[in-house]
Amino acid sequence: MAHVLDSSSLDPVVLELGRLFVDAGHELSLVGGPVRDLFLGRTSPDLDFTTDASPEQTIALIRNWADAYWEIGRAFGTIGMRKRTSGSRKVFLIEITTYRAEAYDPNSRKPQVAFGASLEDDLQRRDFTMNAMALRLPNLELVDPYGGVRDLHAGLLRTPSGPQASFSDDPLRMMRAARFAAQLGVTLHEDVREAMTEMAERIAIISAERVRDELVKLVCGSQPSLGIDILVDTGLAAHVLPEIPALKLEADEHHRHKDVYQHSLQVLEQAAALETDDRGAVPGPDFVLRFAALMHDVGKPATRRFEAGGAVSFRHHETVGAKVTARRMKALRFDNDSIKAVTRLVELHMRFYGYGDAGWTDSAVRRYVTDAGAQLERLHRLTRSDVTTRNQRKADRLAFAYDDLEQRIAVLAEQEELAAVRPDLDGARIMELLQIRPGPVVGRAYNYLLDQRMEHGPLGAEVARQRLLEWWQGQPESTAAAQLPAESKEQQ
Repeated sequence: MAHVLDSSSLDPVVLELGRLFVDAGHELSLVGGPVRDLFLGRTSPDLDFTTDASPEQTIALIRNWADAYWEIGRAFGTIGMRKRTSGSRKVFLIEITTYRAEAYDPNSRKPQVAFGASLEDDLQRRDFTMNAMALRLPNLELVDPYGGVRDLHAGLLRTPSGPQASFSDDPLRMMRAARFAAQLGVTLHEDVREAMTEMAERIAIISAERVRDELVKLVCGSQPSLGIDILVDTGLAAHVLPEIPALKLEADEHHRHKDVYQHSLQVLEQAAALETDDRGAVPGPDFVLRFAALMHDVGKPATRRFEAGGAVSFRHHETVGAKVTARRMKALRFDNDSIKAVTRLVELHMRFYGYGDAGWTDSAVRRYVTDAGAQLERLHRLTRSDVTTRNQRKADRLAFAYDDLEQRIAVLAEQEELAAVRPDLDGARIMELLQIRPGPVVGRAYNYLLDQRMEHGPLGAEVARQRLLEWWQGQPESTAAAQLPAESKEQQ
């Protein structure tokens, strides 16, 4: 892929900001990712600049220029701001950072910040050579002292200084190396890979939140399996996502079952390829789907059993895997909604096969849809992605069966509003018919009617009433305590 600087895509706001600083006697350069992306033909609404001006001087210059600014990163020399381009709706998020050099204390997560004296010194502290390029403003002079353009052409990831020193300064750069491989398809320089392997345990000083953010970007890359493979091969995954290298223990030298690790990477790639809507458009990377694909078999190491005759089983690995996934995501400080969505997919990814054996009853379809809930569309894609067999007849048979399932879901959804299945009687009506107080018994009665609704479809209020009363007659006498006193019944 050719890498040619296309400065024509620069918004006038970049040059305008450059003139503002230069006219005040300061230097300002566009730096890092935005410059790299100019060579890659990409644009970003987030712009990073570096300057010789102090944070106080930067604030004085942009106070009346920016639409809004904030000083959250002031201690690190960074001032953030928002600027809307004149005459358009385009809004840029901008960060301007004073030339600096920083390093981590060996036993601390917090960087020690020292401001630098020149652009070249500032570029030397950057993570990789392709990010250590700058455009001096406003004349657009390219500053590339470490061969970033050369490495972009070669598709090679190198550090401006020695990788050991770079990763010691900020160990998260090791995660970032894997992320860039996933996003850009670049190859790690051998020195970079060796340093990552030697220093993998140093990632432990980085906060879970920062590790999580890099992992999300990696999984959402164009080739996520490349990044995961790097994390595993260098030993980083053993510290940040140990469930994935553990899958390699399931490689079976006697070929009694497939390689679970390689299978998981293939499912991840296939899930990413299914991120299209009905019109074939790609709405964007779906982290929940991709991470569920990666983690769907993490319960297998704990459930592998060798059966009589040499067969291998992984009974209930989906249930175990959902618990393992939840623990890992909590450790990485994921939000509750993401944890629930991913673990639900892991828990349900085997359900399709059981329903196939049952013969696709309407009841089974209703339960499948209800249990999946808001994750149904993702479950469709995950289940299809989980087919990695080389046996084309088997693959075709599974695809046909799942086509049939989706068609059944569509028909029943149109008939019964499957997305919101409810019993034919609500809680208030249940209490009225059974003359009982609010409490656990109402919940049991509700669940009984819900089960009837799942099994038989819409019953209608009268049939539901009859079945509820029949169920009530079969309940133990201990439930009588839930009934209202006689005087309360009379008052009703």
